[in-house]
Amino acid sequence: MPTPATPDADQPDASDTVDHEEAARAARALVDDGLDALMINGTFGEAATLTNTEWQEFTRTVVEAVDSDVPVVAGPTTLNTRDTIDRAKFARDIGADGIMLGRPMWCELSFEATIQFYRDVAEKVPELGIVVYHNPSAFKNTLTPDYWEALAEIPQVAAAKYGTIDAAYRDCVDAADGRIQMMTIEKDWFLANKWFPDQATACWSSSVACGPKPVVRLRNLLLGGEIEAARDLTDRIEATYEPFFPKDMQDFRRHTISLEKIRMNAAGYLEAGPTRPPYHVTPKRFLEGARESGRQWARLVEDIDG
Repeated sequence: MPTPATPDADQPDASDTVDHEEAARAARALVDDGLDALMINGTFGEAATLTNTEWQEFTRTVVEAVDSDVPVVAGPTTLNTRDTIDRAKFARDIGADGIMLGRPMWCELSFEATIQFYRDVAEKVPELGIVVYHNPSAFKNTLTPDYWEALAEIPQVAAAKYGTIDAAYRDCVDAADGRIQMMTIEKDWFLANKWFPDQATACWSSSVACGPKPVVRLRNLLLGGEIEAARDLTDRIEATYEPFFPKDMQDFRRHTISLEKIRMNAAGYLEAGPTRPPYHVTPKRFLEGARESGRQWARLVEDIDG
């Protein structure tokens, strides 16, 4: 889910930018509408642009709102190992169940440094499960099969937010050898489950913040063996993305946060608020596509309700 923002959050000198009332309401709504777990403070969760105090207070708000009804996976990624461990310990101490963990992103980490980073964090918070956050454009390295083979040796590494299916996905799943749940985005879940029905039993989704019912329905269809219905719903989900992505995916990577929040605001399920600097500057030519994607998702939710 996003980190709901106050109306002035896009100002460079804004402080206390978390809308805690909306954060608690949205977290509770997502759980009540059927999610199996809630991940916070990834990219569109704006982990990189929250102050540490804002991050702590938001994490506490979500954990308290969820009230142990589903696992909360906190997002403690920072630019260094020590601050990341401090955040992970805070999340553990207030009741989070796991962490979605990216890598420090100033300099590209080597293979050895990447594996050591995950080992170091796992050793300091052994109570927390780890979801590896695989976002090559953000973290500057691509986790190839040799990475996943090594990461699978860390007991706390339970899953991965893999992203979208790419040419290496099948080899990466094979390298993890059933020890890491390699979650794709919901629009790719049908294909992942077709290839690995015993392993691809979960997905991640930002679209749930536009209304979770299509993804909850897809989960029930896939895991219930209703393959043709799951295929049809996947086609409808994919159609909502057509206006969302700019023609050049590099443009999307530059403006992911603002485009995701615009889509969510247009869908109307929650109020994500404005984007925090410096990622709030987005060319107008991309904005309407994000809004239309949100409106199409809202119509899909209505169809499922109907």
